[in-house]
Amino acid sequence: MYNLKGKTAIITGSGKSGAIGEAIAYKLASEGCNIVISDIGITKEEQFSAEHIGTTKEMDTIVSEIKKLGVNAVGISCDVRMENQVSHLMEKAKEAFGSVDILVNNAGIGYIMEPFTEFKEESWDAVLDVNLKGAFLCSKHAALQMIEQGNGGCIINIASQAAKSGFPFAAAYTASKHGMIGLTRSNAVELGAYKIRVNAVCPNHITTGLGHWQNKFFSDKMGLDYDKYLQSIVDKNPLKRTGLVEDIAKAVAFLASDQADYITGEAMNVTGGEEYH
Repeated sequence: MYNLKGKTAIITGSGKSGAIGEAIAYKLASEGCNIVISDIGITKEEQFSAEHIGTTKEMDTIVSEIKKLGVNAVGISCDVRMENQVSHLMEKAKEAFGSVDILVNNAGIGYIMEPFTEFKEESWDAVLDVNLKGAFLCSKHAALQMIEQGNGGCIINIASQAAKSGFPFAAAYTASKHGMIGLTRSNAVELGAYKIRVNAVCPNHITTGLGHWQNKFFSDKMGLDYDKYLQSIVDKNPLKRTGLVEDIAKAVAFLASDQADYITGEAMNVTGGEEYH
């Protein structure tokens, strides 16, 4: 449908089974892209436990499944906080497939939530470093590669409803996602001369493994039964359901395609009508 055959797509934070990044990878693969699965790969510090990161083993499994769709795929571990690792990611992607055409900045921390007056400096740094600095570094090095190639390209940032609205216990997350929209718009203006389009997708609540953790966290904070909290999310949504990882993947595929070749600098809500700013 989207004529992406033969393009190379890098998706950061895509090594976790059942999560948004994996769904994006499968969708782009189904449209003909060669896929680079990338995640941190190994546990680091207490903020990057196996519960939340994509391990090397999971990355290998996802790569194997993607290859069954008839495209090529590789897994490349990368800590997006480290510029040398990000540069290496782009170099290895080019080495594997000859080009970098699509970057999806999906790596993020959405599992560090603390009351604002108790928010620890190390928690703030961890969230901002992954969510915003990581998107900056990956965009920078993908853009350098795309400019060298001379054929344009596409960068898609996975932001959030929290890029448009505020949420309790999520000062760092909300700040990082608001910042990601600023990065999207600035880069769209500057990189447009090279035919590089830069857009963002803003999901609302997606009940993945991370979403389950968030449901538990917020239901406990609000003193609600888990199922009642989840129902409250459904009740306030005009389409009366929670978001699916496939909803986000479809939006990414559209923005990556030629059907969106005159769209840049946008922050697309994919929220079932819940967010309209």
